[in-house]
Amino acid sequence: MNFGFRAPKTAPRAIAAVPLTPEQGVIAHMAASILLDYPTPERRAQFSLVEASVADLPGELRRSFAAFFTAVNPLSEQELETHFTATFDLKRKCCPYLTYYAAGDTRRRGMALVRFVEAYRAAGWQVDADELPDYLPMVLEFSALSDSPIAQEMLAAHRDGIEVLCTALAKFDSPYARVVEAVSLSLPVIDDETRERYLNLVNEGPPTETVGMTYLGNLKPFSAHANEDVRI
Repeated sequence: MNFGFRAPKTAPRAIAAVPLTPEQGVIAHMAASILLDYPTPERRAQFSLVEASVADLPGELRRSFAAFFTAVNPLSEQELETHFTATFDLKRKCCPYLTYYAAGDTRRRGMALVRFVEAYRAAGWQVDADELPDYLPMVLEFSALSDSPIAQEMLAAHRDGIEVLCTALAKFDSPYARVVEAVSLSLPVIDDETRERYLNLVNEGPPTETVGMTYLGNLKPFSAHANEDVRI
């Protein structure tokens, strides 16, 4: 007999914020950008420089990065590449593309991606890469290198997705959770609305279809074309 009981929702993890100077923010986001990208031999060769650069960050961020290096430094290139692929490519809630958390694999995701491109252009940047514009390492690199407030708005608009990613990575005991944790610590404290969206995403996952819905993601429009029905 089904009495209608429901499993309790997963409680959101405690989310703190660490005040950073502009220089510390640049270091934290550039470091996370490098570490969260696919660990090619070229990227792996940068790890020692990154490890040295984050040594002077405030305690909580420094410990998060240090935990990552403690876990991955003993791994071979092949072992880390295998872990990266198994984590980010094969686990639905560990997607490194921010619009996925708001739009999922739906037809509305194209508009959300267009808004990212428009945001880069509004800040005077041109996307010239093989990756989608919402790829978290790309957004973090933009945040580190750009002095435009748009970079912070992009991260804030998809803060719930970042928190879901961090929670999922921690659930799978991935060292990459500590890097995303550092990113989270570098951002402002989330408000109640964002926390509620985060909790819903943790429990329900990204949407699978949004036909008939008008919600296209939280990122504000950055051009006159933002509300057009653009498909890519």
